[in-house]
Amino acid sequence: MPKTFEWLTYQKWSREFDSDIIYLRVLQTNIVVLNSHRAVRDLLENRSSIYSDRDRLVMMNTLMGWNIMFAFNPYGEKWREERRYFHQAFSPSVLNQYRPRLSSETGKLLKRLIDDPHDFMDHIRTTTGAIILGITFGMKIQGLKDPYVVLAEKALHGIAMAGNAGSYLVDFFPLLRHLPDGFPGTKFKREASEWSRYVSQMFTRPFELVQHKLNNGEAEPSILASLLTRLDPNKDNSHEESVIRGVTGAAYVAGADTTVSSLQTFILAMLLYPDVQKRAHEEIDRVVGTDRLPEFEDQDRLPYVMSIMMETLRWRNVLPLAISHRLMVDDEYRGYQLPAGTLVVANTWAILHDEKTYPNPDVFDPSRYLKPDGQLNPNAPTPTEAAFGYGRRICPGRHFALESLWIMIAYVLATLQIDKATDANGEVIEPSSDYTSGMLSYPVPYKASFTPRSAASNALIENLGIAD
Repeated sequence: MPKTFEWLTYQKWSREFDSDIIYLRVLQTNIVVLNSHRAVRDLLENRSSIYSDRDRLVMMNTLMGWNIMFAFNPYGEKWREERRYFHQAFSPSVLNQYRPRLSSETGKLLKRLIDDPHDFMDHIRTTTGAIILGITFGMKIQGLKDPYVVLAEKALHGIAMAGNAGSYLVDFFPLLRHLPDGFPGTKFKREASEWSRYVSQMFTRPFELVQHKLNNGEAEPSILASLLTRLDPNKDNSHEESVIRGVTGAAYVAGADTTVSSLQTFILAMLLYPDVQKRAHEEIDRVVGTDRLPEFEDQDRLPYVMSIMMETLRWRNVLPLAISHRLMVDDEYRGYQLPAGTLVVANTWAILHDEKTYPNPDVFDPSRYLKPDGQLNPNAPTPTEAAFGYGRRICPGRHFALESLWIMIAYVLATLQIDKATDANGEVIEPSSDYTSGMLSYPVPYKASFTPRSAASNALIENLGIAD
């Protein structure tokens, strides 16, 4: 079983064996990898009632504590209750109320990119954290390397390392978790212990902070404050509070990494495909003008910008392998007998790089979603469907992630020229196009230059105020 960049190996095997379904048996665990949209649609969507369970990942859930987040929990009533809470708390209608916060924090990002381009990847993470923490908890970050943003980043690193099926042997031999600390082969216990502290604090700290401020009448408007104030003070709300703590803590996971990795990918694409950036500049100048920034209401009038966002999600998707689904009963598909307990993994990378669906899939080409007249083609494949998971396990935070990503891309394109950085001798520094391996995939660090597109652009940025 491959240990790194598994999605590429599965895609290679799929092509070699001319089959979109790959079967693996690792010890006593059956694993089926789906490498086509057809197979994913047939099983994870059309048969979602029996394909929506989750693997009991001992490392991630039991040892690291990620079972506090409903996305990793087994399919059942508890999962349904928590998902309902999330849908209500982060519905599009609720998020619309916080669009000004999205715009405000994105405006600060523009200033940061100009003033300190060297740390632009950190600025993206800081801005994303500020948006989510502000909307969910009413928190204000403390600038670059904010303690909570750093804490969350450490916790999320654990997901990246342990989230894919087979990442740790203890997932196949659960009894290994009972070995004494320091025993040979128990490095995973030390790692899990460290990560579990980060996970616990990530979910507990902001919740307790908002509770404290509510009790003192000092709480800022936020989704968490709204949920807590709805509780009946004359009842025992311990169960509801536990659900709310898990749901609001999950917001960071649901939105942060898709936005951070995708925006870093967008900037990399602009460096490698300058003609795409030029065409986007022309569309924004023609539709929006140069005396204001794009607004959410402009989305339908900026089809090329929307296409850039969609191509960003496709070209280098954040979760190349979807979180594994677990088959709940015996099933049969195309003559294959699938026993209950089989782990079913959708190879999203293979689906979004299928040459039949996306010709020249390794090329960043937003025009693949457009009609000849430049408008969005309603018949074109939509990568957002695959980028956020499948069936009943589709990411409930996708609306938030898409809104955040669109406004960031639109603001950057409206005001900034993105170029390759140069060294002290004026030589161009070619950006790396490599990505990390793991459940979550990020661009490896690279350099970029950001300058205002014009005096009008610079004035727009200056009028937004000074970044925190």
